[in-house]
This record gives sequence, C-alpha cells and structure tokens, in this order.
Amino acid sequence: MSSAAKPVQLIVADFGVFLGKKSERLVVKKERETLQELPFYSIESIVVMNPGVSLSSDMIQECMERGIQIDFLTPSGKPYAKLTSPSLSGTVITRREQLLAYQDVRGVRLAKAFVEGKIRNQSSLMKYFAKYRKTVDLELYNEIYEDIERVEKTFLELRDVKGKCVDEIREQLLSIEGRVGEIYWGVVRKVIGNRLEFANREHRGADDPFNSLLNYGYGILYSQVWGAVILAGLEPFAGYLHVDRPGRASLILDLVEEFRQQVVDRTVVAMVNRGTPIKVEEGRLVSETRQ
Repeated sequence: MSSAAKPVQLIVADFGVFLGKKSERLVVKKERETLQELPFYSIESIVVMNPGVSLSSDMIQECMERGIQIDFLTPSGKPYAKLTSPSLSGTVITRREQLLAYQDVRGVRLAKAFVEGKIRNQSSLMKYFAKYRKTVDLELYNEIYEDIERVEKTFLELRDVKGKCVDEIREQLLSIEGRVGEIYWGVVRKVIGNRLEFANREHRGADDPFNSLLNYGYGILYSQVWGAVILAGLEPFAGYLHVDRPGRASLILDLVEEFRQQVVDRTVVAMVNRGTPIKVEEGRLVSETRQ
C-alpha cells in the first residue's frame, strides 16, 4: 500500500487489508492492526489492486458523499470496476452534444487532436531521451534524432486528413498513428538497450517485465482518466478515434493516448535505466515492483 502528499491517491495492493470509517477518517487495517488513518478531506481517490481487500459500507458512503471515487484493478493493472456517486454524472446537454459531435466536423477535429497530442508527446519524449545521451553516446543520440525527423515528417500528414465525420478519416489517422508508434517503440528499445528484454509492445496477456510495467501503469492512468471524464459530465463509452464496441470505454481510450508517454512510458524507462529491481512471478509483477 502506498500514498503520496496531499491530495492523496490511496493505492491498496496488500492482501487482507480492510478499509473502514472512524469518525471523519478512513482507517486502513490488516489483521486487526491499524496501518494508517487518513482524514477523508485529504483523499483524492482510492485504487484497490488486490482481490483480498474488504471495504465497509459506511466508508463507501462517506467516499461517495465527498466525491472520492474508488477504482478496482487486477494485480496486472486492468480496471474491472469503479464506484462513483450518481450525482457526478453532469448535465445531459453535455452528453447530447458529445454524441452529436460524432456525426459532424467536431468529431473530426477531436480525433485529429487526440492523434496530434499523442505524436507530439512521443516526439517530446524521444527528444528527452536523446538529450541525456548526447555526451555519453553520440551515435545513439544521432540515431534517435534521425527517428525524430521521421516522426515529424509523418506528423505533417495530419494536415491533409480531411472529412465530414470521423468514420471518413479514422483509417488514415490510425495509419499515421501506427507508423509513428513503430518508430517510437524502436527508440524505446534502443534507450533501454540490454538492461531488460523488450522485443515488441504487447497489450493483453503480456508476461515480460517491461510490457507488464507499461500495462500496470496504463491501468492506473486509465482509472484516473475515467474519473476525470465522469467529473466532466461526459459519456465514457462514446469516443471518436476508437471504434464503438460493447464494453469498450472508447472515450477513455481516446484520452489516455495523450498521457501514456509523459506519465507512464517516461517513468518505466527511468526505472529500467536506474536498475530498479523488476520481478515478475506467475506472469504478473510482484507486490514490491508494483509499489
């Protein structure tokens, strides 16, 4: 279990933990021992990442009244449930316009903006990687900047993507995004070198340490973005770039794309290059590595 400075995001990853309420404070216990007490006003959100965690109903009620969302993730970082107050759903006008935007040029602008934001952040992070290698590995520095030039050339293709609705341009956007992604992950492989094996980016079912770290971080990011979308009064399942499918929160996936690089990728690469111990057992990260 870990928490940061105010406002706190409380992450509970230990088996057998109990979360309850005591007056105006959230109490964290394990085997009847009080591990921590936090005033509810200092808690931003709660993330539960172990199936052996219990929550009291009065604690849940207090969290809902205060707008504290509770996310449930598997140990690998896959979100599977969220508790949130129904009063946070926003106005219906916002959601009506969100749905209507899919059919007109607003959806086109949004889909292009998601891809643009993602590529800009990928390019920015590649420049960050290059900066710290200029004096220690000039050859790698030059290689990364050649890749950055390829990315920026591909990025310019976005200017020529035009259409009246998202369905007309989606394949073009995904093509640009995919080609840039291949270059980007190639740079990541160069940067981590032989410190940790990383052949390809794998999403579901990955059991290698590097992809496991990425997927774990993306899971937490996913839950945070979902919470922000709810607070904004938007519909999580009505996206633009990602196609609609039953059970797929496509707007969340759209928005997550712009934050992966700076929030998760940079952190994971830094952990690997610092030599942080990374352990995987039975296909998932051990508790110490998750923390």
